[in-house]
Amino acid sequence: MAVPAKAGRLRYRPLTRKAVALLASWAVAVLATGFTTAHVTSRPRSTACATLPATPAWYGDNRARLQRIINAYAPCAQPVPSSRSAGKAGGRTSTPPVAVFDWDNTVVKNDVGDALFYWILRNDKVLRPARWSSLNRYLTPAADRALSGACNVSAPVGMPLPTAGDTACADQIYAVYHGTTTDGAAAFSGYNHQRMSPSSAWVAQLLTGHTSAQITSYAARARAQALSAPVGTTWQVGTHRVTGWVRYYAQQRDLIHTLQHNGFAVWVASASPQLDVQVWAAGLGIPAHRVIGIQSLYTHGRQSAHLRGCGNVPDGADSVITYVSGKRCFINQDVFGIRGAAAFRPAPPGKRPVLAAGDSSTDVVFVSDAIGAHLAINRNNTPLMCQAYDNADGKWLINPMFIQPLAQRTRPYPCATSGHTHADGSLGPARRADGSVIPDQTDTVF
Repeated sequence: MAVPAKAGRLRYRPLTRKAVALLASWAVAVLATGFTTAHVTSRPRSTACATLPATPAWYGDNRARLQRIINAYAPCAQPVPSSRSAGKAGGRTSTPPVAVFDWDNTVVKNDVGDALFYWILRNDKVLRPARWSSLNRYLTPAADRALSGACNVSAPVGMPLPTAGDTACADQIYAVYHGTTTDGAAAFSGYNHQRMSPSSAWVAQLLTGHTSAQITSYAARARAQALSAPVGTTWQVGTHRVTGWVRYYAQQRDLIHTLQHNGFAVWVASASPQLDVQVWAAGLGIPAHRVIGIQSLYTHGRQSAHLRGCGNVPDGADSVITYVSGKRCFINQDVFGIRGAAAFRPAPPGKRPVLAAGDSSTDVVFVSDAIGAHLAINRNNTPLMCQAYDNADGKWLINPMFIQPLAQRTRPYPCATSGHTHADGSLGPARRADGSVIPDQTDTVF
């Protein structure tokens, strides 16, 4: 296991050359096999705008509305400016319009961070730390004691824990991922609920001590298993049965490819580990440099437990990831070049996505920021669906999940009382951009 280095030696490295080569080889492999439903074609020389396919179908008039957004913003739909009108409104510009997608349960069915987490426990890839609290600064003393008691007798410091067979250790790591110890004590405390999800960060931090090439290979192997497993497959992790399959949504594949063909810069912003999502995004032709996930810092070529910062949060502070307002920060910073504290605030219209898509509270801020359309995949998540059903700006599109959609929620979403999570974790009313309270909303798209 890598020992945390001094501040000057700890740095963010997106990928080593070996990891890039691995990722490229996996991208070629997945496009040549049946592992993904994606169908990638080369862009023809014609500059005619592509149309979003009619099948498989979208809910209601969502396809038509998405096509109108594409037609309104795509470079191929804009007139070529003459020498006199170049640079004026109505002509093509050199800056492509941006679309940003959450990944888990937005572009794919199920969660690729979960898939990687389950895979590393089933394959003994967690290296025992000297202190469990060194992996995550928000780990409670109770969780540190529980992990030490369950796991430390299984392996020396720096060696793989035998989590495939040691159910007590696997169960404790699994429980912490879900927010408690096996005895029910809180696993994490003291964090900003608008910027950090310690459970999400935990998946990345459990791979401390591995190289980026190794982590990329683990993600690729987990992906292959999840895509080849029949729908409904479960895996054994400790004493738990867990979801063992993932599928790309065909409609989202088509939307992404149509956007790419028509000149949009398509980005992914996910609260799963960045190397993991890069492997999955490659299957849809999204390049690694347009994927933003939980970004770990490296020292001496191996991943540390520390995280890249955003805005005015420095690297290694470990207090912000791609989560709620943290997603906005990383999108503003990495896509639009906004620096400092301003990255956490709403950007001016010219530095926002045209289209943004998500499925949960993790996504509500950045999806709301889009200037053209906000696409909400309905997983009955209160903060997101309050904004979507209220539809204050008339630009929200709601679509049921494309695979195994949920039944109608029987009770209204409690928007007026508990539709928003404050930084301290307390709940309050969901509000519109003007500060007014959103009334409770009925679930009607399912």
